[in-house]
Amino acid sequence: MGVTIKDIAKLANVSHTTVSRALNGSPLIKPDTKKKILELAEQLHYVPNYSAKSLVLKKSYTIGLFFTSISNGTSSTFLANVIKGVNGEIDENYNLFVRGIDDFKDFAAINGQRFDGIVLMSQSDEDDAFIEHVKQQNIPIVVLNREIDDPSITNILSNDESGAMEATNYLISQGHARIAIIEGKESFKTALKRKNGYMQALMQNSLAINKRYIVKGSYDMESGYNAMEQLLALNNPPSAVFCSNDDMAIGAINAIFANGLHVPNDISIVGFDNSAFSQYVMPKLTTVQRPIEQISQKGAKKLLELINDSNETGESVFVKTELIIRDSVIPQL
Repeated sequence: MGVTIKDIAKLANVSHTTVSRALNGSPLIKPDTKKKILELAEQLHYVPNYSAKSLVLKKSYTIGLFFTSISNGTSSTFLANVIKGVNGEIDENYNLFVRGIDDFKDFAAINGQRFDGIVLMSQSDEDDAFIEHVKQQNIPIVVLNREIDDPSITNILSNDESGAMEATNYLISQGHARIAIIEGKESFKTALKRKNGYMQALMQNSLAINKRYIVKGSYDMESGYNAMEQLLALNNPPSAVFCSNDDMAIGAINAIFANGLHVPNDISIVGFDNSAFSQYVMPKLTTVQRPIEQISQKGAKKLLELINDSNETGESVFVKTELIIRDSVIPQL
């Protein structure tokens, strides 16, 4: 049987309540007493019983990481970067629970006894019902990726619209006028923001918006491949394509090669996200860096602040995007 708080209390000649308070960093314990107790705990290799501790402190030691959906529209690279960012910020005392909102028929299981706090990677307005439920349960929540019109909630997101505009402007600066877009999942706010940025760039440069150059995708490689096939079948295919994420850009590149054409000599391609593989494909992908891991880290850090201090207020934090120029775009002569 392992060392208990009572064992430490006996050796330190104090009550087990004093030991418990010292181990939990209570300011009520004298510094000398706290130091003595912590040293004894370390010498005896004391391991906290988090099940018992959670009952006393009414904490679950569980952080919920929720997505609009994991199985529908969330790429594997995006999922991995979000989990890596959040997991890297929380300490080893917390468990990380990862699910999609669409996995739940109702939200009865989402309560304060089960979760100390929730990070939501929100991709759709349909998440608002989940957010409202979490608020009613008084569970601290931080929303990533989508701006919420609620000053009590902390939002952390990138400005996807300006990132898409910068990417499209870059293609225009390279002499491209026939520029297509492969959109993301229709119900996702990120898809709408990136499409808006693309269209604004065309309009600001007095380029006509060709509806045949606007093709839907689903944020996966297969949809990028199929969308590119549609564009290649046009009588006057585009000279450049802005893809709303890197996975679809890879699918588009494969479709171009499968049709006996070359990137970028025949068609230039730009992606979005700067995922881990974007610099290792051939050609290396020009893309918009959206630091999703950094956004997720900031979200987890803010959530821990909310858990430890209920007086923390909501805020909106925008993380800048950046165009990463590589080899998948050449000037149009």
